[in-house]
Amino acid sequence: MKVLSVVGARPQFVKLAPVAAELALRGIDHVIVHTGQHYDPSLSEVFFDELGIAAPDRYLAIGSGSHGAQTAAMLAALETAFIEEMPDWVLTYGDTNSTVAGALAAVKLHLHMAHLEAGLRSFNRRMPEEHNRVLTDHAADLCLAPTEVAMRQLAHEGLVDRSVLVGDVMTDVLLRTRDAVIGRRPVLPAEVGSRYRVATIHRAENTDDPRRLAEIVAALQGLDVPTILFAHPRLRARAQQHDLELSGGSVVVADPVGYPDLVNIVTGSIGVITDSGGLQKEAFLLRVPCTTIRTETEWIETVELGWNHLVPEPGSGRLAAALARSAPPPTDAAPYGIGDAARRVAQALVDRHPDVATSTTDHPH
Repeated sequence: MKVLSVVGARPQFVKLAPVAAELALRGIDHVIVHTGQHYDPSLSEVFFDELGIAAPDRYLAIGSGSHGAQTAAMLAALETAFIEEMPDWVLTYGDTNSTVAGALAAVKLHLHMAHLEAGLRSFNRRMPEEHNRVLTDHAADLCLAPTEVAMRQLAHEGLVDRSVLVGDVMTDVLLRTRDAVIGRRPVLPAEVGSRYRVATIHRAENTDDPRRLAEIVAALQGLDVPTILFAHPRLRARAQQHDLELSGGSVVVADPVGYPDLVNIVTGSIGVITDSGGLQKEAFLLRVPCTTIRTETEWIETVELGWNHLVPEPGSGRLAAALARSAPPPTDAAPYGIGDAARRVAQALVDRHPDVATSTTDHPH
């Protein structure tokens, strides 16, 4: 059996790591296609190196662009790659333009396509990610759901027969990485002491409106402890475009770091402020309180369990007030699995492909 993974952005590289390791363990032919959606080395190559992922078999070098132009360029390049590789499965990850382009290219060629992280919904159709995930789920032959909530949503949309609960592969790599960095002193900017927060802002709804971005930055700069703002290239570009200075007050701007370093730094922090879906979940798994600058979240379990708080409008002291809330209650809940999602993914690909012999048994590890 041949599996072709389509990735292009930092969260997808993290999800790819345990899947690639499991497929290699089973001796399954695995082709990695990197669209080049994230082409900055700090968001791309470093993750392959630090997570032990083999170099991509194909690098499409698509780069940035408008949603339409970027997706169209990916679609054309992926179609060529798929024709040349002819995989048994095209495996798409998450909710980026790389995801939906991979899905469209696969179904147009009548290739079997699986979507990892299926069933997540924000119910905000202004988000491009929401369109990407809905379109991909409905095109998929196999929806690999991370949570029971996602499974219920897939059932609600009539996709129950093609859906499998596998757990969250990011839990696999997060737990492994956490254990590897335990006891390691985090490398922090010189201006930051032992008490600090971590922030990331990158979504279009927060960066593209000059007024809103200025409000977010001012709220971060007015906080009570140093806040390390890991500045995604999109954030830097929009701040420059809007003539906005990111650093100042409590904000210490830093370049993005590799995944193990990020896990280590977040673990040592007193809290996370973000609009990233992945970081919300990572903070919960590390049991670090999270405050999310969005009106909704796909990871509603983090909110229901008290470890995440949504702040749609951070100005006028609302972000500071949210950060002053009481500590969340301790929990041993594991809504995102126990670290065996990659094994379940690999087995589902074997079991659900009609043209692949089903005599392969579940791997005994």
